[in-house]
Amino acid sequence: MSDRKLPFECVVCDSDPVKVRNRFSGESIVIPPDAVAVYDSIIGSEYMGDWDKVRKGLDWFRKHEPDAYMVLLD
Repeated sequence: MSDRKLPFECVVCDSDPVKVRNRFSGESIVIPPDAVAVYDSIIGSEYMGDWDKVRKGLDWFRKHEPDAYMVLLD
């Protein structure tokens, strides 16, 4: 698992990389467990209207997982 600092508190459930699919385009990419946790938190925060958390998560993805950002969140 990566030691990079997460943008907010979230639970990392996986121990291996996970293939995640863009919910709109269907395109997918394999990302590390910490990125899966941040991605899941971003999606949940969108549903809850927590736009500050969404923004922090998007900023983290652009910095740490730019390829995944382009596939999943752009």
